[in-house]
Amino acid sequence: MTKRALITGVTGQDGAYLAKFLLDQEYEVFGTYRRSSTPNFWRLDALGVIDKINFLHADLNDMASLLEAVTVSEPDEIYNLGAQSFVGASFEAPLLTGDVDGLGAARVLEVVRSINPKIRIYQASSSEIYGNVANVERGLTEETPMLPVSPYAAGKLYAYNLVRIYREGYGLFAANGILFNHESPLRGLEFVTRKITNAAAQISLGLRNKLELGNLEARRDWGFAAEYVQAMWKMLQLDKPSDYVIATGSSYSVQDVLVTAFESLGIDWQKYVTVDKRQMRPLDVHNLVGDSSKAKADFDWNPATSFKELIESMAAADYDRWRRRIDGEVFPWDAPSYPSESVFLTRGPQK
Repeated sequence: MTKRALITGVTGQDGAYLAKFLLDQEYEVFGTYRRSSTPNFWRLDALGVIDKINFLHADLNDMASLLEAVTVSEPDEIYNLGAQSFVGASFEAPLLTGDVDGLGAARVLEVVRSINPKIRIYQASSSEIYGNVANVERGLTEETPMLPVSPYAAGKLYAYNLVRIYREGYGLFAANGILFNHESPLRGLEFVTRKITNAAAQISLGLRNKLELGNLEARRDWGFAAEYVQAMWKMLQLDKPSDYVIATGSSYSVQDVLVTAFESLGIDWQKYVTVDKRQMRPLDVHNLVGDSSKAKADFDWNPATSFKELIESMAAADYDRWRRRIDGEVFPWDAPSYPSESVFLTRGPQK
């Protein structure tokens, strides 16, 4: 029997890669997107799955729309990937971030508890929940204390703890994936890795002459998003739910990203990059590196793409996009692609 999955935030980087992976596993895939947002289907279009997904209007801060999405899709599995996912923006919109990232998870859990407690739930957690903890060099595990230093991380920690409470209190199959930074050519331009690779591509083609960044010393554990979504799926195939760190076990600085991206395109980053203190966060995490030994032991997950391979692939993809744009090619984010009407689902009065 074909399994059914509902993905909140299906138009984002992780949602797009997960949708493709699940379709390859012969799932029927349903994905939510917000009515109030500008349609942003380019990632799904780039992966060739835009017309294979059943789209539903839903918003994590609207209980009724979530209830309807779950009722219509009747999923075996829910992957809650929808979020206000930019740490910097969470300082500017802490209430919105808390509502979407924290209470949004509560709404999903409540809908499942009320409609069908047998639905398996994956909650997208984040390495940001750890904050600036001690002994980071050893690698952060599921047992490491969590001390968030941003509204984004605080919202995610609320959701993380709520998943555990519903798992233990109501017997739901609910798992947290504590994913460390994971990137790809589909990453949003607001994230520092893609900001760097995109700027490097533009500079190499003579389309810009400078790049301003904030903290170059911040270190993160960066992996490849397409590999990380496989771990999400594996968590929900286990006999018992639990929480898992997904990481490479190595950390690199923002400056390391700069060096790798610019050198791959044959340019010297120091000639073009300046530090803008206005881009510094009020509080920042200095170093994050994860230990995914538990995931390796329980479902044999290991990262395969190195940091160098990841950043170079992102820089190459951005260079190719800008080169083709110069040649007059139109891209989905310039002229947005839309799914065919047949894949939009609705409940309620029919015409």
